[in-house]
Amino acid sequence: MTFFIDLFLHLDQHLGQIIGEYGTLTYLILFVVLFCETGLVVTPFLPGDSLLFAAGTFAAIGALQIEVLLPVMYFAPVLGDSTNYWIGRFIGPKVFTRTHSKLLKKEHLDKTHAFYEKHGGKTVIIARAMPIFRTFVPFVAGIGRMTYLRFLLFSFIGTLLWISVFVLTGYFFGNIPVVKKHFSLAIMGVVLISLLPGIIAYLRERSRK
Repeated sequence: MTFFIDLFLHLDQHLGQIIGEYGTLTYLILFVVLFCETGLVVTPFLPGDSLLFAAGTFAAIGALQIEVLLPVMYFAPVLGDSTNYWIGRFIGPKVFTRTHSKLLKKEHLDKTHAFYEKHGGKTVIIARAMPIFRTFVPFVAGIGRMTYLRFLLFSFIGTLLWISVFVLTGYFFGNIPVVKKHFSLAIMGVVLISLLPGIIAYLRERSRK
């Protein structure tokens, strides 16, 4: 736990060290981290938003090339989403049809499918900007058998918006002196901002009830 707290709070130092030691292989490392964060249900704790922001700041000073960084960052989450989707699609029917659990019934699977066909697009896009949720939504979309091409379209749109906002924010604002001086606070602010959609949705749901 201490390692991950240190990783989040001093991401600029860790990423700088990686760039210094591995050079162009850094792009591959960033690709793998983003792929795992979005593509594997067991790794939602990996840095996402903060990593994008930090990578953008290093691109601004020339340590990374923005024209290489952006395509890498765009492709990794889309591939991760698709992997997560197909894992859910493969596992879901087997779990829901082979169990006698009161919770895991086929009718629940059918309801999930209906929900994702109706609301799946906005769910995939909104969840892209929300840590933890973006790891599980593709998996559940696969379980719910959301049409893959439709899922892929919204995954791409969500990824385009997410990556562009956080990487370019770091690129244009990350090296402002006051931000550099308080980089840890800036990272915490980025994480907080990314959590806002989920907090707002939760509060709205509570007030509606």
